[in-house]
Amino acid sequence: MLALQINTTSCDGSDMFWWWFLWLLGAFILGIILGWLLSKLFSNTTTDKTDYSSKIRSLEAELAGCKKEKNVLAASAAATTASLAATVVPKKADDSVKDDLTKIEGIGPKIKGLLNDDGIWSFKQLSESTVEKLQKILDDAGPRYRVHNPKTWADQAKLAAQDKWDELKKWQNELKGGL
Repeated sequence: MLALQINTTSCDGSDMFWWWFLWLLGAFILGIILGWLLSKLFSNTTTDKTDYSSKIRSLEAELAGCKKEKNVLAASAAATTASLAATVVPKKADDSVKDDLTKIEGIGPKIKGLLNDDGIWSFKQLSESTVEKLQKILDDAGPRYRVHNPKTWADQAKLAAQDKWDELKKWQNELKGGL
């Protein structure tokens, strides 16, 4: 068998230092060479040579085209809106008569405000409103108003609009919370 013989003639270890230093230096140089070779193999150098100025010019041209198209669409939308506004005339609520809607059982000041915001100002307007419309007004106002039931409000308002206050009072005495 082949035996490895270590030179132990030097007691100070200075020979050992130089051997370790040479091994580390060789490994370092080998690492640099391998790193350089691997970077050349796996890197794509063609993207580094791309002409970015031509890409920028093409993107700027595309942006200008998009801006022109946006302006054309905005002008078209404005013309369409103007033509629709000219043909559709919104019906303005008649607020010349402002009755105290709180006289209806189940309607307080805040619900009166909600009804006024929706264009209901008089007993006549309230009497012509459907239960579904009134419930939608309450539902849209939030959860604290959803508990109210407008089932009798239109009928009460009809009596109030006809000045049948005694009949309305009698009925309201039987109602609890508008029901």
